Amino acid sequence: MEAMLSVAVGGPETLELTKMADPTPGKGELLIRVRAAGVNFPDTLIIRDLYQMKPPRPFAPGGEIAGEVLAIGEGVSGFTEGDRILALTGHGGFVTHLNIKASAAVKIPDEMTFEDAACFIFTYGTSHHALKDRAQIQPGETLLILGAAGGVGAAAIELAKAAGAKVIAAVSSDEKAEFCRQIGADETIVYPRELDRDAQRALSAEIKKLSGGQGVDVVYDAVGGDYAEPALRAMAWKGRFLVVGFPAGIPKIPLNLTLLKGSQIVGVFWGASVFQEPKGHAENMADLFRLYAEGKIKPQISARFPLVGVPQALEMMQDRKVMGKVVITLD
Repeated sequence: MEAMLSVAVGGPETLELTKMADPTPGKGELLIRVRAAGVNFPDTLIIRDLYQMKPPRPFAPGGEIAGEVLAIGEGVSGFTEGDRILALTGHGGFVTHLNIKASAAVKIPDEMTFEDAACFIFTYGTSHHALKDRAQIQPGETLLILGAAGGVGAAAIELAKAAGAKVIAAVSSDEKAEFCRQIGADETIVYPRELDRDAQRALSAEIKKLSGGQGVDVVYDAVGGDYAEPALRAMAWKGRFLVVGFPAGIPKIPLNLTLLKGSQIVGVFWGASVFQEPKGHAENMADLFRLYAEGKIKPQISARFPLVGVPQALEMMQDRKVMGKVVITLD
């Protein structure tokens, strides 16, 4: 087998493509021939030891895979060799062969490609949990998405439109704005790379204008930093502010704004919810497979790389150049 390994703390340039012995599945495990692996922002953090999870080195990043079952370990039932599955791995996914716990594997529909499957669960799982479980978004409400052209942002656009909401997509370039319009956004805002107080006020005013003057009902914040406060200021009465990610830094929020607007700041930790609420996670996965079958959601894959191209894929991710999803293909 081959693996793209993190051998030292650092950026994508520290990764090394390495040949290793093929693994053998242990008790309760499946051996997977990985066909595709999704690239996500946490992959850029884990190799720098900046993520919640800090696996011992050497390790392969890559938290999301799709492939075929090659062998089945002792005590595993419900799977046969050749089954097509997807799984969240946390790390270890940028490899050709991988042992996973059988409980982590989810069989994928026949009509779903390996690439779509490898780019499915992390982004759609996060955004569906955010909009359905945490925001309880309703038809006719207005949603503002910060970082709307990224993986979770693009998923949020599709899911919000499927739920009957109006979507305002906020992004950092005209190219990303056009991408968001193509996948269903009703309105777009291009915000500057850096915000001073005047720019924050201008951004808040633009959000309110595009919402029809009433403010937005839900904010999906996958950016953080100086963008959070103007979005919160542009919220409607009893709005819900979803805390999803912080690539621009952890924001400092004036809590008096939540009092004045009767609003809520709601954390979105989808990874924890999977374990804390397994029944709800299973229901959400059924929802997502149904929406995929109906053609209402489909991963927006903008770039593909072979295993040797993992460093370039991570550079795109960390430089915020990705629109939709990037996938590593291993066929």
